[in-house]
Amino acid sequence: MSIHRKSRYEVNIMKQAGNIVALVHCAMKEAVKEGITTKELDDIAYKIIKSNKADPTFLGYNGFPATICTSINEQVVHGIPSKDTVLKAGDIISIDIGATYKGFVGDSAWTYPVGEISDEKKMLLKATEESLFAGLEYMKSHERLESVAGAIEDTAKKYKLGIVRQYGGHGVGRVMHEDPFVFNYRTNNGLILQKGMTIAIEPMLNLGCDEVEVLEDDWTVVTADKRPSAHFEHTVHVSDDGPEILTKLL
Repeated sequence: MSIHRKSRYEVNIMKQAGNIVALVHCAMKEAVKEGITTKELDDIAYKIIKSNKADPTFLGYNGFPATICTSINEQVVHGIPSKDTVLKAGDIISIDIGATYKGFVGDSAWTYPVGEISDEKKMLLKATEESLFAGLEYMKSHERLESVAGAIEDTAKKYKLGIVRQYGGHGVGRVMHEDPFVFNYRTNNGLILQKGMTIAIEPMLNLGCDEVEVLEDDWTVVTADKRPSAHFEHTVHVSDDGPEILTKLL
C-alpha cells in the first residue's frame, strides 16, 4: 500500500477542486425535479465544471461516458445519465461528482429526493447521511481507519440497513482512486490515520440486503433484491485538529 500524504499547498488545491464539486451539487439540488432527464443533469454538471477551469474526472475514466453518475432507486452507484431516463416523483437519485482542478481531484456524492418520497426512503437518506458523518468524526490524526468503518457499520445496524460490501471509500489526490481502500464495515484494518491523508468516505446503504450486481452495461450497480439504495460521500483531509471536509463550498 502506497499512501501519498498531501502538503498544505496540495490540500488547498484539493479544497478548490472540492468547491467546484460542491457548486455542482448545489445546482443538482435545485435541478432534481420530476420530469428532468439524467442527461440534462449531466449537461448542467459539465458546464459548471468546465466554467470553473476544471475537468470532469469521471468522463472517460475507464471508458465511463458521462460527467456524473446518476443512480436511481435500486441503483447503488455508477448509473449512466441518459436522455431516456426521466425522474419521477417518489424517486431518489444518487449523484456522484468528480472534478479535477490543477491536477487534483474532488469527489463527492449525495442522494436527493424527487418530490415527496416514502417514509422508508426518508429514513434511508437520513441514516446514510448520518453514517457518513459518524465515520467522519474519526478522520483525524492517530485514529484508526477501522474506527471510521465501524462507525458507519454501527449506524447501518442501528437502522437495520444493508451495507454494500463490494464498494467503498478510497484515497483521493492526483488520481481519483488512491490507497487506502475504505470498507464501510469492520475488517480488522490496522491502518493509523496521519496528517496529510486525503480520503473519500462513502457509505452506500440499502433498505434490503447487502448484495449487489452489475447490469449488462458493465457500469450500473443495483441491489440484488431491487430495493432502494442511498450513497453519501465527502473527500476529507486528516488533520491534527480533526476532519477537514474538502468537498464543500469555500
